Amino acid sequence: MPLRNAHFTCLLFAELFLLAVIFVPPLYSQDYVVGERDVLKITVYDNPDLTTTAKVSEEGSIFFPFLGEVKVKGLTTPQIATKMSSLLAEGYIVNPQVTVYVEQFRSLKIMLIGEIARPGLFELPVGTMFLELLLRAGPVTPNAGDEAIIKRKTAQGEQSITVDLGRLLEKGDTTADQPLQDGDNIYIPKGGSYYVLGQVKSPGMFKFQEQTTVFKAVIQAGGFTEIASQRRISIKRRLDGKEVTLEKVGLDELVKPDDIINVPESLF
Repeated sequence: MPLRNAHFTCLLFAELFLLAVIFVPPLYSQDYVVGERDVLKITVYDNPDLTTTAKVSEEGSIFFPFLGEVKVKGLTTPQIATKMSSLLAEGYIVNPQVTVYVEQFRSLKIMLIGEIARPGLFELPVGTMFLELLLRAGPVTPNAGDEAIIKRKTAQGEQSITVDLGRLLEKGDTTADQPLQDGDNIYIPKGGSYYVLGQVKSPGMFKFQEQTTVFKAVIQAGGFTEIASQRRISIKRRLDGKEVTLEKVGLDELVKPDDIINVPESLF
């Protein structure tokens, strides 16, 4: 559901601040994917001279004794440990036991644009959730739609993640929250609108909501007048770049953004 007004949104942000803090996940887990600017601590059991602290280069590599440059970007710490154990076993150490952990995390660089008070590029700590970013950059504007779109590059290509702002902000449902990753691009689009004109008690423009029927739209416009014709309702709608008129639509017809619903006067 689209947010109703800026005052309401600000109150929600204040009420959800503690929730955002409580539900932020631990800063580090074995599922964390290593990237450039991370600093790794690497130890090899029973080989203290090989203990190394190395910063991941912009090319995604670290330098390690015997092995030289080792590509680690895009791997988790257990995967890096397995890779280095395999490389060291090739003529250097018998049955090497390698441990890798992140000593210092890179900051996440996140781009946030759209219907938000302070859009722009943000540098955030690893583990930051979407809601925490909104608390820094918000509130969302009164024109915001009911969804935010996260565009993310993965090894399989670009991924698109939808965040339900109605669930997250209006209902306080933190299961709708999302962990952020380095390089995420987030867009909060405007919400759509539609018009209800003619024989209704409060004609005008209304914010679009998913699954809104003509009947619900009429109710939002105050209901039918006593002389309204409920069987001759029409909708002007743009389809494939052209404006068309749908005649005698039913009350269960789903409304689309930019629809103009006209309720005519009864002929009798």
